[in-house]
Amino acid sequence: MYDLSTLLQFLIGGISLGCIYGLVGIGFSVLYNSSGIINFAQGGFVMLGGMLTYIFYSLAGLPLVLAMLVAIALVSCLGLVIEWAVIRRLRARNASVFIMILATLACQILIENATLHLVDDKPHSIPYFTPGPPLQFFGAAIGLQILWIVGVSLLLVFLLGLLYSRTSFGRAMRACAINPEVARILGIKVERMVAAGFVLSAALGAIGGILITPTQYTAFHIGVPFAVSGFIAAIIGGLGNPLGAFIGGIALGVLQSIGVVFIDAGYKNVVAFSVLLLLLFLGRRGCSSRWWNSRHGIRSGAEPGAAEGRGRRPEWPGTRRSRAIPRIDHRIGALRRNPATFDLHQCGDVAASINSIYWG
Repeated sequence: MYDLSTLLQFLIGGISLGCIYGLVGIGFSVLYNSSGIINFAQGGFVMLGGMLTYIFYSLAGLPLVLAMLVAIALVSCLGLVIEWAVIRRLRARNASVFIMILATLACQILIENATLHLVDDKPHSIPYFTPGPPLQFFGAAIGLQILWIVGVSLLLVFLLGLLYSRTSFGRAMRACAINPEVARILGIKVERMVAAGFVLSAALGAIGGILITPTQYTAFHIGVPFAVSGFIAAIIGGLGNPLGAFIGGIALGVLQSIGVVFIDAGYKNVVAFSVLLLLLFLGRRGCSSRWWNSRHGIRSGAEPGAAEGRGRRPEWPGTRRSRAIPRIDHRIGALRRNPATFDLHQCGDVAASINSIYWG
């Protein structure tokens, strides 16, 4: 039987690993909010973050901080390339979301094989950000890198909340999540928001990979496990809910640690998939998705892109903006049924209503 200090050690390890799962899950949620796409290349971004940092630090001789910044920039550019070369082309051909998800999985496989052939198949690591002995907490050792992981993760969650709530860019992404068709009428470049979602999710994945590499390792094959765990974290927290994805990641990391303690280390992934299956069977939408949606004005119970026929009709939160939504949906529906009845007066009515939603 394990003593209290050992159990606490497993718990601390689960929280630190869960923060990485949470960052990957946030990447899933950010991109899902802007485009309705599940990006399974997210695990490749995690792997490349650590791998490129290792290359620029150990092989190219750059300072560690500069190597990390260059790695994040390059992975972000890769996310932009994937959106431009793959997703945008598929969207132009009116490909289904399922086809685009398969395309991101193909990108993940390409990233893995390119890394295998261009680098090697060996595990690599980078130094701890802050050297020094671990801190002692009730007999459990807390490595300084764990403090970096938790601190940076919390900072990113806070900054992402500010991005969504305080900036016009965040409002534009929320508008695309609520109704891309209405956002496009408003003048928001939906394609740019999708590209920005890929860049942001790639950067988050790269940061997660850089944070975890000193405590574990990076190799060409680690992307898929992190992608699966991040996806499960996003499902636990409610897909499209960044805060819930982060909480779900921590919960998943802790559950895996509990599985290692009381079952066996080989059953760690069994615990993760059991949680996923349980949530899918119960039909849950996530632990805090309703709070996030009502807080940030995103419809509850509907998928992004519903106006383009990819999801159900919206169920809007009960805010003062909700009074304008039925009128917009009615006018757009009338346009679809009979374009000849959509006169200039109705266009002005819809534009005014959209403007009140976006800037209100």
